[in-house]
Amino acid sequence: MADKLKIKISIADRVYPLTIQPKQEEGLRKAAKKIEAMIKQFEQSYAVRDKQDVLAMCALQFAAQTEQQGIDKSAEMLEAEDKLKSLNDLLQSHLAN
Repeated sequence: MADKLKIKISIADRVYPLTIQPKQEEGLRKAAKKIEAMIKQFEQSYAVRDKQDVLAMCALQFAAQTEQQGIDKSAEMLEAEDKLKSLNDLLQSHLAN
């Protein structure tokens, strides 16, 4: 456990002590900042008084972003596969001549 790092992350006015790999620290701190910014945005935009509701909306937004990125990557992969297949077909036709 000597290579572990103990940090504290604050989200929605609560402090969460974590034991992590040092390489995870930057990502966790950036994520906490994004969550805090999103919380502030939701509180300013909507009449939400309950932190639980705000946190649920943050979780939904992050999950939706992650899912959309997966969908976008799948579409890009299919497009790339189609282009590679077309290129392969073109090469095969020229080699056959």
